[in-house]
Amino acid sequence: SQLLLLRPDLDVQWIRGNIDTRLSKLHAGDFDAIILAAAGLKRMGWGDDIVTEFMTTEDCLPAIGQGALAIECREDDEELLAELAKVNDKETELAVTAERKFLKDMNGSCQVPIAGYATVSGDEISFTGLISAPEGDQVYKESAAGKDPIEAGRIVAEKISAQGGYDLIQRVIAESNV
Repeated sequence: SQLLLLRPDLDVQWIRGNIDTRLSKLHAGDFDAIILAAAGLKRMGWGDDIVTEFMTTEDCLPAIGQGALAIECREDDEELLAELAKVNDKETELAVTAERKFLKDMNGSCQVPIAGYATVSGDEISFTGLISAPEGDQVYKESAAGKDPIEAGRIVAEKISAQGGYDLIQRVIAESNV
């Protein structure tokens, strides 16, 4: 949906398969272009020559929690929690907390175009959230900043809900369950 906001003239199609399969479909002429995660390409050893353009977060907000890794454990396992605290990145934790609060308050899922991106600078969390109709014809995008990540996520959810974003999510979910 975000790509259609930038380029409504495009015919967006789903593509499945691993990186090699997707790139072979591109080279075979099945697609004029494909979008892949640059981090995934790097991790798999693909060179920068395969990437022709990087999308910015201004053009395309990522999925909630994109790039963050999480480890779950029992909340009463104090020894393991202490060990995990040693490898926790506090800025990532704050950013993902804002993003996940927005996702929860909006009742978001993989069925709905929902995105969010938080950054941390000093003690300030900046968060931008987006809800869109799958076709890209309805878009709600808002931002908030503050010291509390939960508050930032909540404020963006309230702003978007007040404009009709929550209702859009409910409609998309109902239509996908038909």
